[in-house]
Amino acid sequence: MSHTHLTENERYVISHLKVAKFSLREIGRRLGRHHTSIMREIARNGPTYPDGVYWYTFTHGTALKRRHQPRSFRRQDNADLVAYVEEKLMLDWPPEAIAARLKMDFPMDRAMRISHETIYRWIYLDAREGGELHKHLRRRRRNRRRQTRYCAGRRFIPGRVSIKERPAVVGTRERFGDWEGDTLHGAKGAGNLATYVERKSRFLLAARLADRRAATMTDHSARCFSPLPEILCQTVTVDNGSEFAEFKDLETKTGLTVYFADPYASWQRGTNENTNGILRHYFPKGFDFRTLSEEEIQQVVKQVNDRPRKCLGYRTPAEVLRASFGGAFTT
Repeated sequence: MSHTHLTENERYVISHLKVAKFSLREIGRRLGRHHTSIMREIARNGPTYPDGVYWYTFTHGTALKRRHQPRSFRRQDNADLVAYVEEKLMLDWPPEAIAARLKMDFPMDRAMRISHETIYRWIYLDAREGGELHKHLRRRRRNRRRQTRYCAGRRFIPGRVSIKERPAVVGTRERFGDWEGDTLHGAKGAGNLATYVERKSRFLLAARLADRRAATMTDHSARCFSPLPEILCQTVTVDNGSEFAEFKDLETKTGLTVYFADPYASWQRGTNENTNGILRHYFPKGFDFRTLSEEEIQQVVKQVNDRPRKCLGYRTPAEVLRASFGGAFTT
């Protein structure tokens, strides 16, 4: 049953039946409302002084005014609640923890309740008025960061093939030639790095990108795969970034079949994500890739490929590929 607000006519009936001393259950039955709804209405909008009379001409106006007033504003009338929240914020407690601890510290006091979203609203309102509560948040932002949805404002890449259609053998890591791809971002306008990691050997390929255009990504990716034998170019799984919009050209130029991971599912490309984490040791966030030559980047790539991995029995990715392909593979 959907929720509907009481009307002015219903409040008129309640006020007269209440004066006539009808029970809440009887009032609810006559109005087709649950008796607890009547009880809450009288408690919320009824008189605040002893022996006062619930009368519709006053209660309806009060209810309408409250309906248009944000709850976060109404909560600020509770001085004890405001003091508690501000005290814990000063201790650098996150809003989620404050909201949860209120229930533990005041289990019987329903007035001492607030959602973490309301606390955030208070903080950002305080910041707009020159306050400093936001400095006790982890990110210390003065304004709420704009919330976006995945692929907001654009559709999925046309013709994309989902990871759900990828051959099962790729998930088992039984064969060579299945890759995961991504883009390692530098500072704004300072270039990016296209990274591809072979799932079985963890071998890394990388190329510097001047921009994030799909044509740039396709061209440099094709150069990465061109020296490899055909058997090492089976599939590649990428995210839904716009830089992979020309994936059909990538398939034509490399012989790879491109599959797209699900939204918000970076774990489906976990090998690539892990390797990008290793690269962040050399290229931290905000790095300017323009300061490096292609040779310097490939030197880092070689260092990563010569790094022993526990998952490979402490062999290196380069050793694993050489052992399987011998002279057909060089690094």
